[in-house]
Amino acid sequence: MKVAGKNIVITGGASGIGKALAERFHKEGAAHITVADLTADSLQAVADSVGGLAVPCDVAKEEDIKNLVAKAEDAYGPIDIFVSNAGIARYGWEETPNEIWDLNWNVHVMAHVYAARAVVDKMVERGSGYLINTASAAGLLSQIDSATYATTKHAAVAFAETLAIRYGDKGVRVSVLCPQQVRTGMTAGREDQVASVDGTMEPEELADCVIETMDKEEFLILPHPQVLEYMRRKTANYDRWLGGMRKLRDRFLG
Repeated sequence: MKVAGKNIVITGGASGIGKALAERFHKEGAAHITVADLTADSLQAVADSVGGLAVPCDVAKEEDIKNLVAKAEDAYGPIDIFVSNAGIARYGWEETPNEIWDLNWNVHVMAHVYAARAVVDKMVERGSGYLINTASAAGLLSQIDSATYATTKHAAVAFAETLAIRYGDKGVRVSVLCPQQVRTGMTAGREDQVASVDGTMEPEELADCVIETMDKEEFLILPHPQVLEYMRRKTANYDRWLGGMRKLRDRFLG
């Protein structure tokens, strides 16, 4: 799908990946762009820079997603592309309190569910639409320093797969964005972590990959192409791959 002339909504749009996508979509000729985030001040600046609409939104709340969609539709009409991009860095393990697990689940999984509930039926009726859900390479591989992040990002990938299976023959395209480390506020102070093993990407580089993959309408958006080879190694010999991940853990975490 080409971005030119499309009505687009992006969550997590105040900074980082969401901001870079808004700017790139604007450059590609998007008709309208609505950006949503918790951070109202910087969000408005992004909206102004692309001539779009800013909508404060907590993606962990379904009513906020419904309100976001209603405001975008009221302003610009039917939504062609919904980028469910918001994410958090609240790391933990099995002993981590339930409220942190719940927050990860609501932002990394249920936000995608709420977005699909709000827009996919209308896309099916029109026979056209595009859902882009931001997950992580951790959702395809794993995360050596956080069960909360790895588990919910895996679920995000699985949910995107189910959307692609259910709606791929009904005109709705689905892609899942799975980068390794990108230079954003979330990764600040973590530049030497395992996700940076293949380098830290700038958000603008990632946006280039998103445009290229959308043009081809492929499911996996892999700004770091090495991830595909890592996936092949994982599925070819799971136990060997797990041993390699333990070595990475020892290398980066001691």
